[in-house]
Amino acid sequence: MNRDIITIGASAGGLEVLLELSSKLPRDLPAALFVVLHRAPGSSELLPELLSQRGRLAARHPLHDERIAPGTIYVAPADSHLLLRQGSVAVVRGPKENGHRPAVDALFRTASAAYGPRVVGVVLSGYQDCGTAGMMSIKARGGVSVVQSPESASAPDMPRSVLDSVAVDHVVHPRDLPDLLVRLASEPAGPPAQPEQFVGQLEGAVPGLPAAVVCPICQGVLTEAQPGVFEHFRCHVGHAFSMESLLREQSESLERALWAAVRALEESAALSLRLSASERSELRHRFREKASTQAEQAELIRQILLHGAMLSVRDAASV
Repeated sequence: MNRDIITIGASAGGLEVLLELSSKLPRDLPAALFVVLHRAPGSSELLPELLSQRGRLAARHPLHDERIAPGTIYVAPADSHLLLRQGSVAVVRGPKENGHRPAVDALFRTASAAYGPRVVGVVLSGYQDCGTAGMMSIKARGGVSVVQSPESASAPDMPRSVLDSVAVDHVVHPRDLPDLLVRLASEPAGPPAQPEQFVGQLEGAVPGLPAAVVCPICQGVLTEAQPGVFEHFRCHVGHAFSMESLLREQSESLERALWAAVRALEESAALSLRLSASERSELRHRFREKASTQAEQAELIRQILLHGAMLSVRDAASV
């Protein structure tokens, strides 16, 4: 078999590259292309139409369990993962990975598991590091890795992350990408390779090591793939994070918790103030003190959130 499964992941700055790529691929390309472009839920679903208008290959959002046909571009719908099986695709609303759905890692990982050395993985322009863990899966099973040259990317983070962690086979400028993919699709795939245990941990097939943090999305227990190789975390539900995306999700979770604390303190202060107005005993003074203290605490947290102020030891002790 040839390398007839081409998987492409992109984010910010990747749309232009995808459109240019589509315009230069031949009608008789002996491979199927699968595309994940990060975008928000409910965003425009015009990408397949744009790709079809630009080039000779038909592009569409696949249906769940749709059979794979060569010479077709399958585009992940917004808010759904695009996964590959032997001979067909799966379109599912699974757990987010690196904060994304669709996620590049999910496409790459399942393509590698289903097709091994027949897979070509391509990472284009984008922020953060989605695609790195998935490219490790592709390489571990004998597939080919292709990365857009970072200097040609408007958002070089994704390509650079792969280059930092994976032995990449081809680093190309977008203008050279069509010819490279045509050549790769015409070459026979290499022999299958057996992935190491670390790859199984990355993919969630082998339990990782317990991590000292919980999933910031579902609060489930996180496990970590082999430390020192590539910092990657996964909970039993399936939420997956690189170190960068875990820090980002934890920061957002902390912000939500702090705003909830502001709301709770302000509500409690308002209730205490009402009780102080209706109380005629010595509790009246205590309720007023409590309302004042809680209002001060709420304001302190609010200022931290609004201005990024650093807590002093005294302020931290008073919250």
